[in-house]
Amino acid sequence: MGRTRAALTGLACAFVALATPAAAFTAIDPLTRQPLYSAEDALKAQAAPVAREVVSFDGRYAPGTIVVSTSERRLWFVLGNGQAIQYGVGVGRPGFTWSGSHSVTMKREWPDWRPPAAMLKRRPDLPRYMKGGLDNPLGARALYIGSTIYRIHGSNEPETIGEAVSSGCIRMTNEDVTDLYNRAKVGAKVVVLR
Repeated sequence: MGRTRAALTGLACAFVALATPAAAFTAIDPLTRQPLYSAEDALKAQAAPVAREVVSFDGRYAPGTIVVSTSERRLWFVLGNGQAIQYGVGVGRPGFTWSGSHSVTMKREWPDWRPPAAMLKRRPDLPRYMKGGLDNPLGARALYIGSTIYRIHGSNEPETIGEAVSSGCIRMTNEDVTDLYNRAKVGAKVVVLR
């Protein structure tokens, strides 16, 4: 019907993610059914708006602590010896900011998403459940924060890093949240400052 292969593969809806184990998510060309790129390739393709780097950190926190400043839109993973790894983050929009001290109670790779009841009340158009994967708003990894409804998680919208746009969760690029996920332990202290 006159459409070229290039035109078909350029359509946003032309790619399908296979529901396979999390680390094996792959984008498939709908015509050839050949893999186009893996989820890990997609993680690497995201450029962090704020470079991840080791910085001087004069905090009173023990190594392994995660400190978030919502006003600075930065997250630090404390290394000790006056140093921390600094990441750029997206934070809660006005009316959805919070602060407190909790701990990481659970970690998940390619987590499923179930919007909280309060979010569904505001946005009844949202799905009640979304399986983990490339299109999931929680991204590649999630660290669950205490008994709160909040998480530190990846994002399929890396352009929102450095912005105040979430409903209270702390967003990171998928590459950065994967790095943090590999460093932080369940039980790690999380301190969120305004």
